Amino acid sequence: MASVSSSRQSGLTLIELMVAMVLGLLVAAGIVTVFASTSSSNKAQTQLATLQEEGRFAIARIKNDVGQVNSQYGGNTGGNASQSTTATGLPYLDGLRSPMVYAHSTTSALLTNALYDLSTSWGGTSGGTVAYPSEPTTGPYSMPSFLWLRGYDCSTTACTPVDPSNVTNTTSGFGIPAMGTAVGNRVVGSAVLTMRYMNPNAGWAIEPSGSSVTGSTITANPTVSNELKTINLAPITGEQPVSYIKANDLIMLANYSSSEIFAVTGQTSATLTPSTANYSVPAAMTGMNAVKVFDVNRDFQTVTYYLKVVQLSNGTNTGALMRRVNGGSSNTVTGESSEYELARGVERLDFKYGVLDNNGEIHFLTANQVDTATDASGNAISCPPGESNPAATGAIKGCLWRAVQSIEVDLLMDGQIPLFTLSANEEEYTYSFDSTTTALAAPSSHAVKPSDQGFPDQLLRREFTAMIATRNFNP
Repeated sequence: MASVSSSRQSGLTLIELMVAMVLGLLVAAGIVTVFASTSSSNKAQTQLATLQEEGRFAIARIKNDVGQVNSQYGGNTGGNASQSTTATGLPYLDGLRSPMVYAHSTTSALLTNALYDLSTSWGGTSGGTVAYPSEPTTGPYSMPSFLWLRGYDCSTTACTPVDPSNVTNTTSGFGIPAMGTAVGNRVVGSAVLTMRYMNPNAGWAIEPSGSSVTGSTITANPTVSNELKTINLAPITGEQPVSYIKANDLIMLANYSSSEIFAVTGQTSATLTPSTANYSVPAAMTGMNAVKVFDVNRDFQTVTYYLKVVQLSNGTNTGALMRRVNGGSSNTVTGESSEYELARGVERLDFKYGVLDNNGEIHFLTANQVDTATDASGNAISCPPGESNPAATGAIKGCLWRAVQSIEVDLLMDGQIPLFTLSANEEEYTYSFDSTTTALAAPSSHAVKPSDQGFPDQLLRREFTAMIATRNFNP
């Protein structure tokens, strides 16, 4: 009889299996927690790096333009130190060097027609009832201070001294978007700055008499001493063709010590002749070195900075720093757009203006205080010596805009993509331009809240500031 043997089987009990599963879940939870923490930290670090890069680039780009404010070909702002302050013992201040304007019109202001982003016309009012100077009826006159630089401070509801987006009022507004939270609007509570300077790379070089080099020349009237007769354009390599100058464009003839703006005939041709739409015939500048000819309408740069609401690919709205040149129209010569984004993630943009008064004292003012020539207490600030041939006599509204020797720029940058894992403390930030928030504070504690602008609170935010010296001051 055969014997049957059996083997004993063994395995995990239910309790052992449940313990193993619990331990496995704990380990998996730990791995997930570490991964989530690492991922969140990595996102924050990436955003901070991007934020830093965008902020530094934005500041550098603004600094490049602000540093050129009021720059004129080959010369600075100041003239001869022949005027002193009214107070004894205080420093001598130079009178302002400014282009002499010969062009006039009985129907329209040719000079202001040649410029862009103007919020104040001849005789216009701003921030009150005091009028800017009326268009001169005699001349020539120096290009007035209020046409060189102008800023606008904006709260969540209004802008001072005027709203630059007000296109219904011809004396205040140049058509940038109105404030709002929708895509395409100007960011709520963000300032605007418009500045002007001559493009240093533009123009046609005038060859002096007797030069063996082929190039552009000027001819004087043989019967009237030092009176301009013609400008003969012969563009060399790197210069624009004669067709660059369009109908009704004004011309500027300049050397390293003076410049003059005037109307001509013969636009789009090689020969330009002073027209009868001038107070008098401009000087020829013959026998001088480093003379150049510029097209005022195209070479005189009007640069405006503002913030626009844009939408990211994830559907979140953020602010973009916009740089607008000569009214934002496309460049007909290069085909490039002249209004474009410089950086995204910009929520706040503000400026303070360092002004040198007639007593040699420095004031840091808002745009409205510069415009009205008053300090924070409402006290009047005396303007330094002005242009040699002003467009109006007496106190001229806006005269302090040429007394700005430095501009403080404040930017608030965000990380663009919301991080919903941020704690309340991590959402806090400082923005020194707001006098009520000199320390870290929650988004809801700031003068202009992200919620006012249509932006989420759950973002990393950092402030960038810079003090930029300008050429637009009376040394």
